[in-house]
Amino acid sequence: MKLTPEKAIELHGFNNLTKSLSFNMYDICYTKTTEERDAYIEYVDEQYNADRLTKILISVADIIGANVLNIAKQDYVPQGASVTMLVSEGPIVEVPNESYDETPGPLPSSAVIHLDKSHITVHTYPESHPDEGISTFRADIDVSTCGEISPLKALNYLIQSFEPDMMTMDYRVRGFTRDINGQKLFIDHDISSIQNYIPDKDKRLYDMIDVNVYQEHIFHTKCKLKKFDLDNYLFGYTKEKLSSEEQAAITERLKIEMDEIYYGKNTERGSLREEE
Repeated sequence: MKLTPEKAIELHGFNNLTKSLSFNMYDICYTKTTEERDAYIEYVDEQYNADRLTKILISVADIIGANVLNIAKQDYVPQGASVTMLVSEGPIVEVPNESYDETPGPLPSSAVIHLDKSHITVHTYPESHPDEGISTFRADIDVSTCGEISPLKALNYLIQSFEPDMMTMDYRVRGFTRDINGQKLFIDHDISSIQNYIPDKDKRLYDMIDVNVYQEHIFHTKCKLKKFDLDNYLFGYTKEKLSSEEQAAITERLKIEMDEIYYGKNTERGSLREEE
């Protein structure tokens, strides 16, 4: 059944559907020495400290029309940060039509939509490989809503905020609500792919894989940058300072690291690349 905004708000009571978006991003860097590794970890830890993450989550709340009720934030020692935000809906006069379109969401300056009681969280995980000179920064953001708008509308802004080397997105609609005739509705909007909420200019940058279970309202998309430029993965210097042999070796290490994260499994050195 194709749902229109008008049909979707003809409910018996409160909209009890829970819509959850998990946005998982990675930034990868080659750090040749212990000093470089420590400097990179310190840099990303400061770049994405609790205060900046809080500003990002407040912008997410603006995009999905939420009122912030409470914020808990923490910077950890030696590194990492967490922010948890409890939000509630603003008064819904009518449901905006664009809330139901499979299109990228707005940036904060144009947010006009509302949602029901919800929460938004972020946790960061700076990490280093003990031997291979690889450092990885990961951030996990969860946006969970109940009500008239999908948290997928925040996806565009999250991508612009982090510009990740790789990202994994999971979206699920759980529970049910009832229309005015008592019929159960297990989803209140059409969706075929998370990719439809990512701007075309960003989709062109990434290799993308979908794994969707439509009958269970579960959607999964993962992305890895297509173009590889070694300069983007070095910290504090450029590839011109390296010999051609060093450039080749570091490139291979980085690509293996990214492939293992993208495919979700450890591999023999280079085996995934040989299979492609």
